[in-house]
Amino acid sequence: MTSTAESLRQRVNRALNSQKPKTITVLSCLLAVEDELGYIPQEAAEEVARFTDSTINDVWGVASFYTNFQFQPPGRHRVEVCWGPTCHVLGAMDAIGEVLKSLDLSGEGTTDDGAISLRYNTCLGACANGPVMSVDHHLIGRITPERAAQIVGELKERQTVGGPGAP
Repeated sequence: MTSTAESLRQRVNRALNSQKPKTITVLSCLLAVEDELGYIPQEAAEEVARFTDSTINDVWGVASFYTNFQFQPPGRHRVEVCWGPTCHVLGAMDAIGEVLKSLDLSGEGTTDDGAISLRYNTCLGACANGPVMSVDHHLIGRITPERAAQIVGELKERQTVGGPGAP
């Protein structure tokens, strides 16, 4: 096993073992892994199956049921735009359109350079400030399509100026 695979397994096992025994389920394990890694790789699903004494099919059945789980590594930065009812009515779809255009994406996903991942979110919990977007878990309310494009443009620029590890 490669050192990268071993490191991944160690991180997955740390996440799995950090749970309180009364709350351990396939779902709680998947949530713990995604909190640790940012996504759920095949190796993690296998570890969850072993840890919960489940089959790999049971694990993938739970993981694929919930649309918020990611199965590919996320970009270095995560942009989420709420498209829940309130944000939708307040213009989130226009903001999403501008973000997609700015990132050269056709839907949710990660830019070709791995810098930015875009996800749609059904609720970011700030309806009174809708439409809302989140950049690396920092909420920004009352966004307009223009402001959303500007925010993403600034994030892309920081990647270009500061290089891959730029905040």
